Order: sequence, then structure tokens, then C-alpha cells
Amino acid sequence: MARPPRRSLSPPVKSGPRFDNFIKVDTVRVIDGDGENLGVLNTRDAMERAAAVGLNLVEVAPNSDPPVCKFLDVGKFRYEAQKKANAARKTQKTQDIKEVKMRPNIDTHDYDVKMKNVTKFIEQGDKVKITLRFRGREMAHQQLGMDLLRRVQEDVAEIAKVEAYPRLEGRQMLMVLAPK
Repeated sequence: MARPPRRSLSPPVKSGPRFDNFIKVDTVRVIDGDGENLGVLNTRDAMERAAAVGLNLVEVAPNSDPPVCKFLDVGKFRYEAQKKANAARKTQKTQDIKEVKMRPNIDTHDYDVKMKNVTKFIEQGDKVKITLRFRGREMAHQQLGMDLLRRVQEDVAEIAKVEAYPRLEGRQMLMVLAPK
């Protein structure tokens, strides 16, 4: 026989601002629906006034003393807040780290193509990680790698700054560039 689902004994957690009976303080500073300050009132009186107008008493500044409450429609208030958060999320630009791999004995045309990609990434607002890979006997000529990364640094000096200077990790040399 299947067991019935468990029920939580605690009430569901309400997200967003407290309103009406969830306001636990005795007195609140009240602002009516038109934005007019009604002064400090008893919470019960403020709830009755809000109900008389057909609105809820919503806590808008809980950390002030006494807390500031306003006559609002809770559903509409939550909807507007959610809409505002979604709009902020849309305009937000996340910064990615793009990687460009090179070799110490790179040819000039290949270097130009890689640098074109680096400038494109930086202009889009992304960080660029430049990885220089050493193979076999190239490890004996690490100065060539440092010279190449210094050349990259000079070529993008106007649009980017070096966030992590060249360092050797095993057989790779890494450098991170960020937009200015």
C-alpha cells in the first residue's frame, strides 16, 4: 500500500514584501495610494483604512523605524517588481572568457588572424585568455614565447589591459586580457 505524501507543518514561505496580517509591528508610517503621507498609525487602523479603499497595506521599507507601509494592490506590486527584474536581467551583459591559442613560432599571417579575433572579442566586452603552447624542444626557448606575448600586449594596448601577466604553467604560457 502506498504511503500518502508528507505535508509540511510550517506555513509556505512567502516571497516578496510583507503585507496586511504578515506585518508584525505595532505602528507603521503610512503612505496612501496617492503618495500622501498619513503619518504614524497603528497597524490595525492602517489595514482597515487600506481595506476601505480596496487596497492592501504593503511594507515598502521594513528596515526604517517605524517601517514604511503603502496602500497598494499586492498582486500588481509583485507583478511590477518581477517585470522590472526581468528587464534588468535582459540588459545585463555577462562577461565570457574567450581563449586564443598560439605557438611560439607563429607565422605573421596566422598572428594577424589571431589578433583580429582578439580585438573582436575585446570589443564585444569579453575577456581573452591567450594560451601559448610549447612542444618538445620549444621549452628551451621560452624567451620566444615571452616576446610573442609582449608583442600581443603592445598590439592591443589601446583597447585592453593585462589582467593576468604571462606565466608558465607546465608546457603552456598564459596571459589574460580584459577590455579597458
